[in-house]
Amino acid sequence: MAQFAMAKDAKLEELEKRSMGELLLSYSLPAIVGMVATSMYNIVDAIYVGQWCGALAIAGMALVFPVMNLTVAVGTLVGLGSAATASITLGQGKFERAHRVLGHCVALSALLGVTVGWLPIPWLREILMMFGAEGRALDPAYDFMLVIMLGFPVSSSFMNLNHLMRASGYPRKAMVSLIISMVVNVAVAPVFICWWNWGMTGAALATLVAQAVGMAWVLRHFADGSNVLHFRRGIYALQARLVRRICTVGLPPCLLNIVGCVVVMFFNRRFLEFDGEMGVGAYGVVNRVLFLFVMVVLGITQGMQPIAGYNLGIGNFCRVRRVLFLAICWATAITFTGAACMEVFAEQVVRLFVSAEDADSARLIELATLGTRLMGICFVFVGSQIVIGNFFQAIGRPVMSIFLNLTRQLFFLIPALWLLPQWLGEPGVWLSQTTADFLSFLLGFAVLLTFLRRVFPHCNATLDEPDEGRDNVSF
Repeated sequence: MAQFAMAKDAKLEELEKRSMGELLLSYSLPAIVGMVATSMYNIVDAIYVGQWCGALAIAGMALVFPVMNLTVAVGTLVGLGSAATASITLGQGKFERAHRVLGHCVALSALLGVTVGWLPIPWLREILMMFGAEGRALDPAYDFMLVIMLGFPVSSSFMNLNHLMRASGYPRKAMVSLIISMVVNVAVAPVFICWWNWGMTGAALATLVAQAVGMAWVLRHFADGSNVLHFRRGIYALQARLVRRICTVGLPPCLLNIVGCVVVMFFNRRFLEFDGEMGVGAYGVVNRVLFLFVMVVLGITQGMQPIAGYNLGIGNFCRVRRVLFLAICWATAITFTGAACMEVFAEQVVRLFVSAEDADSARLIELATLGTRLMGICFVFVGSQIVIGNFFQAIGRPVMSIFLNLTRQLFFLIPALWLLPQWLGEPGVWLSQTTADFLSFLLGFAVLLTFLRRVFPHCNATLDEPDEGRDNVSF
């Protein structure tokens, strides 16, 4: 127990005493770098595939995106649920329970990795067709997704344990593991795709090899007994109560990804109606451009999560509010920058993914350029709504997080995706996302302001002086 107390003094005390700006930067910067590295998997693979395999292969990658999101959803259920639970538990000084969270993360990742990754393989073609894959794009989509599904136990365990590493006070190590994985992916992808002529299978294999290398780094960290959380006997047996807690906290991002799969399926079918496979490919390109900025914002929220969770656990609610205020400001600055870049450099960015050497490529560039500019109109509002949704998850309010996330997708985006194309044609498909972003921004801020005024109205989120004692607020 003395060893655990020393670990707390070394790694966790700064969460309640360090200047908030410095603290959020120190936790967010490694997370941002790591999340950008994660997004580079999709971007690098898409650039290599588009330049060496053609526009049709880009369409195939776009068609597997919702299926990949579905598998990722299961990972976030365990990974982010474990991370948030561990942060709050460490803040409460319950180190034995925090180690059991680590054991549950390992066991659940392996169990769900096999269940979700391997069992659906016999029906993979039918699943891809259900999500819109058809015609010429079906075969490349199947080749890519088959490898991803086979390697899902490794990729799921890697990402989940990486979340837990960051939440337990090691954001830089979590960043390094993702950078290592990204570098390996960038290095081996040209060999597999182009030199060995493995095409889409090679792109997927490059991703899997990179994640396996990152997994080795993460396992080495948790094998070190001097770290705050580490592998030891007696922590892997599943307990129903702790499983429910992890899954409840991880449910909001899980549901968000599941609903995202449904939304992308609707988008794919809408684009197939107007422009066939090239419309789907254009949407895939735009998604990857947007995803890069979204991942930066998610890095900020991942830096916010252990700070908010720990200070909630010790009862320091003013610091919880301060980190939220700062995260919203930073995230809005990121999405404003992204929106400006999307409007000014749309065509130049799209041409990174595919060259206009044939009719398919030229059409994809035209559609993706238009879509990038239309979806950039309200992109500035996306940062704050992501932070707000993740804030409620970080402080153990999953119902509110679920409400905000599902409202955006189900009640704003899907109806807009149904109505606007009927009125505006193909531009209405792109503008449905823009409309949902703006409406979600309004709703999210209304909910947040109501919550803050009710729970801790006396806290000043703009100040960063040390707090005097703890707030008597019932959470």
